Amino acid sequence: MDDLIDALCILRKYGNHQYPTNCSHDLLVIAHINPSEVSDEDKKRLEECGFDIDSDLDLFVSHRFGSA
Repeated sequence: MDDLIDALCILRKYGNHQYPTNCSHDLLVIAHINPSEVSDEDKKRLEECGFDIDSDLDLFVSHRFGSA
């Protein structure tokens, strides 16, 4: 749970939208945050926390937190 909280705190620096996530078919998607606007340091930490950039969606996603 700590990695999820850390990731959300990092992502909050780049946007604080009312509906920030979407979860379907074992994939948690972070909406409204453009990965190109996220610092390299934050991207590295997000990856450590279980979030990757989906090149098709151009968004941060997590298979780790998208499944039960």
